Amino acid sequence: MTKMVTVGGQFRAHWRDYYELCKPRVVALIVFTAMVGMFLATPGFVPLGAFAFGSLGIALCAASGAAINHVVDEEVDARMARTRGRPLPTGHLDRRLALGFAFALGGVGMALLIWMVNPLTAWLTFASLVGYAVVYTVFLKRATPQNIVIGGAAGAAPPVLGWAAVTGEVHPHALLLFLIIFAWTPPHFWALAIARYRDYAEAEIPMLPVTHGLALTRLHLLLYTVLLVLVSVLPFVTGMSGWLYLVGALGLGAGFLGQALALLITGDDARYAMPTFGYSILYLMALFAFLFADHYLPILSRTLA
Repeated sequence: MTKMVTVGGQFRAHWRDYYELCKPRVVALIVFTAMVGMFLATPGFVPLGAFAFGSLGIALCAASGAAINHVVDEEVDARMARTRGRPLPTGHLDRRLALGFAFALGGVGMALLIWMVNPLTAWLTFASLVGYAVVYTVFLKRATPQNIVIGGAAGAAPPVLGWAAVTGEVHPHALLLFLIIFAWTPPHFWALAIARYRDYAEAEIPMLPVTHGLALTRLHLLLYTVLLVLVSVLPFVTGMSGWLYLVGALGLGAGFLGQALALLITGDDARYAMPTFGYSILYLMALFAFLFADHYLPILSRTLA
């Protein structure tokens, strides 16, 4: 009986370790923005096959990239307080098992996208995976303080992937969604980098607050937030979205600007950096929720009329 409990405990621990490799909260945000891209790509309801297999394939490939990130960053993670409890630095998982798990996830995800969705979505997703797991994690992250700005292109791809899954094309409106996330990525990550800059300095990762100081990073965060607010208005300006989205985007943008201004003016990183990071996640989720609501409320109104 004791042996069975012990084995069961080990199984549960391994299950949680593999689950953590996938960075589930990050993947959830990726899949959510991809789904909104699917919904916006059609004037009606998304085909069930494209929605189900597209979402699953994108999720598996995103989880694969996250697991590869864990493997590549094992030594760096061991030196940072925020990440030293991850499965590889603690020795809960062997890196060969983690890498095999990553390749299995990516292989299944790509197979689903190629055979059940369309090749364009598959290859765009593969390019995004390589951009994050290899170009950003292996090279950019360790090479330049602009790593987040340049590498943000990989993280901005999900709405384009979702759009392509439904339509089989890359539409200009999908690129607007890409641009929003691309502009959002630097202030989002710089808020975290400000809060954890000692960790990044200890790990010798050239994040902007490490190489150019906290004051300049706070200024960059504010300027990119201004850029983000301007970019977020483009769906309304181009006729992609309506007044509901505009009101939501401006309200959310005002909140983000308020956080960035407070961080810059007070210089109180302990008080404002992590709340700014947390708000940035809420901002992106709510912004895409407004895109979804603005798109479907008129359809719902016509249906009920």
